[in-house]
Amino acid sequence: MGDVLAGIHATWEFDTDSVLIRFERGIRTPKLFQSLRERRVPHTALSSVTLTPGKRGTVVLHAVPRPGADPLLEAAAGQLKAGSDPYRLVLPAEREVLAEYYADELRARLGPDAAEPAARFLVAAPEAPMQFKAYDGRASFDGDRISFRWFWTGASTAKWKAGDQTFPVTELCGVEWRSPEAFDGYLRLVPRGREGAGAGPGAGAGLGMSTASGPGAGDGAGTGTGTELGTGLAAGLLPMAPRPTRADQDPAAVVFGLGYGPVHESLPFAAAVLESVRRKQPSCATPAIVPAGAGRRDPADIAERIRHLGELHQAGLVTDDEFRAKKAQLLAEL
Repeated sequence: MGDVLAGIHATWEFDTDSVLIRFERGIRTPKLFQSLRERRVPHTALSSVTLTPGKRGTVVLHAVPRPGADPLLEAAAGQLKAGSDPYRLVLPAEREVLAEYYADELRARLGPDAAEPAARFLVAAPEAPMQFKAYDGRASFDGDRISFRWFWTGASTAKWKAGDQTFPVTELCGVEWRSPEAFDGYLRLVPRGREGAGAGPGAGAGLGMSTASGPGAGDGAGTGTGTELGTGLAAGLLPMAPRPTRADQDPAAVVFGLGYGPVHESLPFAAAVLESVRRKQPSCATPAIVPAGAGRRDPADIAERIRHLGELHQAGLVTDDEFRAKKAQLLAEL
């Protein structure tokens, strides 16, 4: 087609085999769009195209991707709000006729397997390296390994005792992302052989990943030496502990909170990890899981974290304002 259709927050460029979606960088543009910048969507990645009335004198052109075609939507697992859907182009109502023309053109170019789930990802994931700040630690991904560096003022006792964690992509089989806009949002990594595993008490060493020997200091992260356990687990030499039920107790997860792990940072991160896992572990074709809501925090754990925070405050490692703010945040979790 070779044409361009400019809408609100995005512009679609129609090529012979794909649609290039370029997102605006304006202050009113959703932050997820600004983070993605642009996405090329092959026609073979689409299942249908719709045009519906929108709000306040607008129409919405919606290109619906096939299940399994886009790692971003696979990681989101249906949790994205309509306003953050990168496949929706909002246009003024006076462009409805033009939008209908392009909708018909796209429908004519849908692949023969449009009604079927995609066997592999057809849309590129956000590129590594990337990182974001969660409530209890900093998550980073270099394309091969995911690292969690705990914050002593946010991480649970189980996590800062386990120490910083490093997870090779080759030892994973999936990722769970629960939106930070929901209660108890988190990002959790799924080790190989642990898909659907029963929950229970466990520690980082039982996950078959690299785990630090203990918490450290400085920027709030442990600095112990990592120990690779994946080979031993694969050979059946070590027992595999059940996964903790709650993400705040699981060293293979980081938890979100108000201002921590926002969608525009944590979701592209999850999508990049998921794409890398599927590419390096083709047999891991399990879909992303929409986790059920977790219960409130354990009061005993909250009390322990407040006690530890008080020790940091007395040692001069946390200011008065930081101590009061963090204590109030912890109490609010009860």
